[in-house]
Amino acid sequence: MSGPTKPKAGLPAHRRMRHDRHFVDELSQRMGEGIGRMVRITAITSNQDQPRAILGDLDDLQSSIDAHGVLEPLLVRPLGDGSYELVSGERRFHAAMAVGLTEVPCIELSVTDQQALEIALIENLQRKDLTAFEEAEGYRTLIDKYRYTHEQVGQAVGRSRVTVSESLQILRIPEPVRGLCRHADISAKGMLLEIARAPDEAAMERLVREIVEHRLDRAALRDRRHELEEPLPAGAPSAGEPAPRKPFRFQFRSSDRSVTVSLAFRTEREPEPRELVEALRQMIAEIEATTTRQNSPLAEGSAQDQEEDQG
Repeated sequence: MSGPTKPKAGLPAHRRMRHDRHFVDELSQRMGEGIGRMVRITAITSNQDQPRAILGDLDDLQSSIDAHGVLEPLLVRPLGDGSYELVSGERRFHAAMAVGLTEVPCIELSVTDQQALEIALIENLQRKDLTAFEEAEGYRTLIDKYRYTHEQVGQAVGRSRVTVSESLQILRIPEPVRGLCRHADISAKGMLLEIARAPDEAAMERLVREIVEHRLDRAALRDRRHELEEPLPAGAPSAGEPAPRKPFRFQFRSSDRSVTVSLAFRTEREPEPRELVEALRQMIAEIEATTTRQNSPLAEGSAQDQEEDQG
């Protein structure tokens, strides 16, 4: 008869805790070295100022932790009553709970609220897995709650002041438009900045639709935003109305650049090759018919009559 099942620990017995603190090098110089220890997972609580709002898919991380344990320690700070607040490692913490670990390896740091937020931001930024909105919200917390300047935020997280200021501009995008961006998989900061600089929410929504419909890059998006900022001529659609559909274009230019032919298709979908060939055939037929009419005796006689009338 087998004995009781042993609770799962957070680190296999044959492995040593890996203490990789590359993301807090600057802060650790001020705080001194942290203490590595195993901590009961029920004694750890999340930080309400944690910049990560979306944990993402934890399946792979859970499988790894279930098989090998938590190899990279969480960063925690003691609260004085035997409990700890999580400083960084939100995904590892939730994945460890999901697979039923009873304890996890931690690095204990004595840090202030501001320093804890700095560490969480630095770790996630160096891992490059915060969304642009999460990054900006973290910066705003440092500014609103702890009175940081843009320059101080940049120094704390290793970013330039300009980068911090641009990130904060993204927060102009209201939540409904953020949802549209997520649904359209628009996550590049440059694209979000152009959307955020639109004059109002309706214009932002319109830009998101046009990115999807016309596959705009940032340069084209910037041009379109400038167009929306200009006064509309009489009869033009307002920002809340759908934008007129741009024609699909096909352009040919001879090797010596002496001849250029352009075809525009105002259709609901991109034309197929056979439709392009058919349009070219019709164009050629029209040109041939025009040439034939101009070279006919009737056309020549008509031209002579016109000359005589003018004489």
